[in-house]
Amino acid sequence: MSTPNRLSPAPCEQPYVEQLTHWLNSDEIRLAALQMVAQLNLPQGMVAAGFIRNLVWDKLHQCHYPLNDVDVIYYDASDVSIAAEQAYCAQLHQWQPALPWSVKNQARMHLRNGDEPYQSCVDAMSFWPERETAVAASINEQQIELFTPWGLSSLFQLLLTPNSRRDRRIFQQRLASKNWLQRYPKLQLVTP
Repeated sequence: MSTPNRLSPAPCEQPYVEQLTHWLNSDEIRLAALQMVAQLNLPQGMVAAGFIRNLVWDKLHQCHYPLNDVDVIYYDASDVSIAAEQAYCAQLHQWQPALPWSVKNQARMHLRNGDEPYQSCVDAMSFWPERETAVAASINEQQIELFTPWGLSSLFQLLLTPNSRRDRRIFQQRLASKNWLQRYPKLQLVTP
């Protein structure tokens, strides 16, 4: 499995890496989900977005919200068909039907977003509407690996930062529809 752009943390980020890795290893449902995705052997296969972000926010707010989606991302430029994504999603549903799986090949997502082609999953994440959502994990030989274009500091500092690579209106729509500031009152909105 190809894993470019693995998080190589700066020394100040290492405590966040250790804490997040511990939380993922201690969360039975999330750990099982990571193991199932690893069984698919997807190129750059990882679980991203709210799967990771909400775990951190839940822990730092001392609350627990159920998983509302399990965003599986991968990067395969040789097969950008929606049918391939659906087949992977169907397999995950067969293994664990209780989880709300979503599977997206980041090699085709630039078309939906009107961007130049992405070069990897981490490159694609660098265009997501808020920086703190752009974090992913995979498990390889029982070792959790983390991936993010922006690091983990702002996620652990409970910041919510719009991505300047995206139209600010998309961020505002997500902020309103997901009720993050109500669910997680310690969040601090970063304004440009």
